[in-house]
Amino acid sequence: TPLPIAGLMSDRTLEEVAENVEGLDQAWKDLGCHLVSPFMTMALISLPVLPELRLTNRGLVDCLNFKMLPSLIE
Repeated sequence: TPLPIAGLMSDRTLEEVAENVEGLDQAWKDLGCHLVSPFMTMALISLPVLPELRLTNRGLVDCLNFKMLPSLIE
């Protein structure tokens, strides 16, 4: 886990965290993800300061329309 303290901080060195994040980004890309920085995208989308979308333990939520969004693209 690159950010083991509440998902926001780490007690590891900057180099260790960067290596872990790069590894996660590569794993996402190996799965077909085309985002520039998948780890940071996923980390930020779960923050409550985002006005439209939230990633929760139940899935992706459209907060403007109070609806769950599909997690898979067909």
